[in-house]
Amino acid sequence: MMQSLKRQEPSGYRLRVDGHLDDRWSAWFGDLTLTHESDGTTSLSGFVSDQAALHGLLMKVRNLGITLISVEAIDPAGSPSPGLGS
Repeated sequence: MMQSLKRQEPSGYRLRVDGHLDDRWSAWFGDLTLTHESDGTTSLSGFVSDQAALHGLLMKVRNLGITLISVEAIDPAGSPSPGLGS
């Protein structure tokens, strides 16, 4: 049985990539917040207006040639959304 499609609302996302990105990349990634994690990865988190914008961010990661580790939907407070994630 197919579920009915819901209208997608703007959401927050956290992308984790391998390595520490310089803070200057924040604007290029749509003003996402860059956080250098202790495990040598970078988290990019913030508001993403829709799925097309999310795919645009994923293309930027690909174009830079950096390894994408995970994509996680987060609520406005920055914690994972229930039932969503990588």
